[in-house]
Amino acid sequence: MENLLTIIHVIACLGLIGLVLMQHGKGADMGAAFGSGSSGSLFGVSGSSNFLSRTTAIFVLVFFLTSIALAFIAGQKSGTGSVVKATESSEVQKSSETKSGEAQSKTPSGAQNIPK
Repeated sequence: MENLLTIIHVIACLGLIGLVLMQHGKGADMGAAFGSGSSGSLFGVSGSSNFLSRTTAIFVLVFFLTSIALAFIAGQKSGTGSVVKATESSEVQKSSETKSGEAQSKTPSGAQNIPK
């Protein structure tokens, strides 16, 4: 299920990027008014605004819904444990290991006989 949501999420993301790049900005109409000649496009003079804006809104809705669903799934997988408690228990284990290591290092070694 998570893989399917991730694939839909990526497709919605790529579709959203493509649709936003295909739309023309508000300043493009001003350029057409001064004779640039770009007012006619693939969808006609004003036909693309409704189609592209509606399709963009659908892709945005799908993108947000899959984002929320993936965040919910990730939250369920992480569990309810506390990060602080996990850190404290690992510190207790490390301190007990160092104490046992110190007891073993009390034996005489040649490193202590090196002159300063």
